[in-house]
Amino acid sequence: MSRAALLVLADGRFPAGGHAHSGGVEAAVRAGRVTAAADLAEFCRGRLHTTGLVSAALAAAAALGTDPVALDAAADARTPAPALRTAARRLGRQLMRAARATWPSPELDALARAFPKGAHQPVVLGLTARSAGLEPQDAAYCAAYESVGGPATAAVRLLGLDPFDATGVLARLAPELDRVADRAVEAAREVRDEGRLDALPAASAPLLELTAQAHAGWPVRLFAS
Repeated sequence: MSRAALLVLADGRFPAGGHAHSGGVEAAVRAGRVTAAADLAEFCRGRLHTTGLVSAALAAAAALGTDPVALDAAADARTPAPALRTAARRLGRQLMRAARATWPSPELDALARAFPKGAHQPVVLGLTARSAGLEPQDAAYCAAYESVGGPATAAVRLLGLDPFDATGVLARLAPELDRVADRAVEAAREVRDEGRLDALPAASAPLLELTAQAHAGWPVRLFAS
């Protein structure tokens, strides 16, 4: 295993398309729920323990070798809002392009053929980590970090937030991110050992789902989601 591959995969400059998405924080900013670093911290904490946990478990399961087609269906079932399903598949398609160019593998090729319009991003992420020789824990960490790193970066642009404050939010979430990654890997191993996809977390964030659907209809917006 080359742990350095994780640095490449988690690097914000990796061309996976995440820079165009705010993780729901654009809608939260417009609604007045996120106005400063303290609000951003609470937003990211909630996202980490819901969307982040689910994404991390899906990624870890894919990295463990669980059928990615079955995992994609599980991701669909855990994403009620059509706008978020569309965003997840768009991100998955972009990540797939970058992954196949960086770490070519028959498994990535097969998933691309099965979902020409894009599989869910966490599933692609997990299979990318597997193709890069990384461990399920690495995939879980990458997915969990993305769930909060994207909104924090977007908040800097949306609010003119001090980048040091945004980075401080992420740093203070680190112990919780550790716990979320551990829970995600435990669930993924249960899926592998017992063959039960329902062992995957299904934590929900209804307000994120509702505001994502409204955000998709805005005539003017800075981010795609």
